[in-house]
Amino acid sequence: MSEALMEHATRTIEVGSKSFAAAAKLFDPATRRSVLMLYAWCRHCDDVVDGQELGFNVANADHDAAGALAQLEDQTRRAYAGEPMRDPAFAAFQEVALRHRIAPRYAFDHLAGFGMDVADARYETFDDTLRYCYHVAGVVGLMMASIMGAVDEDILDRACDLGLAFQLTNIARDIVEDARMGRCYLPAQWLREAGIAREELAEPRHRAALAVLAARLVDHAEPYYDSAAEGVKALPLRSAWAIASARNVYRQIGIEVKRRGAHAWDERAGTSKAAKLWLLIKGGASALSSRGRGLRPRPAALWRRPGAADAASVPHAAHASPA
Repeated sequence: MSEALMEHATRTIEVGSKSFAAAAKLFDPATRRSVLMLYAWCRHCDDVVDGQELGFNVANADHDAAGALAQLEDQTRRAYAGEPMRDPAFAAFQEVALRHRIAPRYAFDHLAGFGMDVADARYETFDDTLRYCYHVAGVVGLMMASIMGAVDEDILDRACDLGLAFQLTNIARDIVEDARMGRCYLPAQWLREAGIAREELAEPRHRAALAVLAARLVDHAEPYYDSAAEGVKALPLRSAWAIASARNVYRQIGIEVKRRGAHAWDERAGTSKAAKLWLLIKGGASALSSRGRGLRPRPAALWRRPGAADAASVPHAAHASPA
């Protein structure tokens, strides 16, 4: 069962996210196993809610998304209760969540992000968009950090920041694809300023205006990428290498979206194998050079994850120690 779970998780990440799959190979074996299994659960939940498989199939119009989400919530509760899990994704999640004591609120906060899609939530301000980013990606950063031994609230903030930056990059890259599915994560304020109706986002005549909004998202992601780079210093060396590399690869996708301008959605933006290799080498160099350096304060202007202020006021354990 253990080998089958690992095979399932490895196959899931290789198909679902080539960018993260490359960086994940840099973790030590035990951490990599847990990271891949957590990713498999996140991917599974996303697919179940959307009625897709690894994010590539068009959703079925008759799919009961609300019912699927309720089932995921129930399975998650049972996983935390230690009940036997037949589904490979939930068996993987149960192993990881219980072994690393991942806070249940993180898992349910993640499922709440899918609930926002099910409810066709609208995002009026950029802060509203960031709240969505927290649920679908920031909290994944918190769970990943838990796997890597992080307990300090400041380090958890940086892990959340990386998830926020990743998701802002994803939104910029996928604006048109999301619009074709009836979804929009851009702030309504921005759309009004650009003179674009939500239902017209996918129309080619708006590409130039969309390029401006995508660039704005990419620019807003930068301080979160910077904050995350600080947090990497507190991780064990191989984890620091993997996370620094993933940061570099995703950040480069945003840079490419911005560079393409109105042609950003002619084909899906990504990075070549050669570029990934260079970014992985660069990630290793930055992980090594960061050893022993103190963290600079997190900018107060950055959006703060729910409950972070309360948690920060409570005494906590030390940072995850560098290896």
